[in-house]
Amino acid sequence: MKFIDKAKMSFEGVGIAFEAMKANKVRAALTILGVAVGVFVVVVISAAVHGINESVAQQFESAGPTTFFVQRFPIVFENCGDSGDSCKWRSNPPIAFSEVAALERLPSVGLVGAQQGWGASLKYRDRYLPSASALGTTSNWPQINPPEMVDGRVFTEQEARNASRVVVINDVAAERLFSGEPAVGKEIMLASRGSARGGPFLVVGVYKDATGFLSGPERPRVVMPILSLARHLGANMQWMGLVVKPADGVTPAIAMDDVQAALRGIRGLRPSRESNFAIITQDRLLDVYNKIFGMFFLVMIALSSVGLLVGGVGVVAIMMISVTERTREIGVRKALGATRLTILWQFLVEAVTLTATGAMIGLALGWVVAIIVKNMTPIAASVPPLAVVAALAMSAVTGIAFGMLPAMRAAKLDPVAALRHE
Repeated sequence: MKFIDKAKMSFEGVGIAFEAMKANKVRAALTILGVAVGVFVVVVISAAVHGINESVAQQFESAGPTTFFVQRFPIVFENCGDSGDSCKWRSNPPIAFSEVAALERLPSVGLVGAQQGWGASLKYRDRYLPSASALGTTSNWPQINPPEMVDGRVFTEQEARNASRVVVINDVAAERLFSGEPAVGKEIMLASRGSARGGPFLVVGVYKDATGFLSGPERPRVVMPILSLARHLGANMQWMGLVVKPADGVTPAIAMDDVQAALRGIRGLRPSRESNFAIITQDRLLDVYNKIFGMFFLVMIALSSVGLLVGGVGVVAIMMISVTERTREIGVRKALGATRLTILWQFLVEAVTLTATGAMIGLALGWVVAIIVKNMTPIAASVPPLAVVAALAMSAVTGIAFGMLPAMRAAKLDPVAALRHE
């Protein structure tokens, strides 16, 4: 019976709350708006982060769970002074092609791919793409990170060794340069953004670019032999990095130990000296990613709490006014036997109804924005169920926390004084 009475009072409280909102439209709208903004921010950020996490996980998965990277510099977030002692990694020597060949001979290593990114412009007849991404790599890049080929082929080992003028372009570049015409077999002009180098290159293949958060938005991209990038576009090889896959049956830890020992030996590093290169695992990249976006997410949650705070202050104001306007009603209800707990429960239900209304509006708007982001950007934004629960829980907590003071004031009213109130 107590449960039924509580449910009945709850429904009555919801009805009274809606009547109060109708009677005080402006105050109610401001309260609802504050809560809606806070919940909207939480939902949109949660959807974006959830989509980014899915995208990042898929991109790491496509590279293989055992793959690791060898870079000239480690992943660092620190301020460096003018002295070399503050950031010793700045003096690390570039990775050389001779070191790539040495690592390929290690029994524990299956594949070693060299990669170097560069900026270039593309031109075909009267069509010009001023901002494109050029990736120079070794001929084994399809074995390391298999592309989804749409037409043609990848460049061969012989073409890579000879620094041939051949490129594989992505579907975005193919569409913008050729507008649906076959791209394979045609020559395009490439010009380096870092120098005056460039010239004609033969398109030998087209691949579908699996864009994601790490790779950035859709843009024209070309892949070519890394020696072609250096010789014909004048790319600076000091930023070259390596992608390493362990041999079958070899754990990443063993392969990393062998790679580290081999590079230290080639560079003549004594045991007491630190390595002047960096071996980066996917777990390390994920840790860095989680730290960055964890902080970003916390900042966004803090900003969204401002909206909830505004809504909470509105709840206090509108409920205080409601208590004052309904003092005689409270006196009548107490005279008829209503307890303090009954009055307290009624006003808390009204406060939660206000914030829940704002939460539902914010949730609906956030869901719409998440769908727009998913359809118009590489981020596969989606609202996780936990975000929905969190949004509704936050609205309920806001209603209870900020509605408690007016509810307690109503519950403590003296019935005789309340009946005399004009």
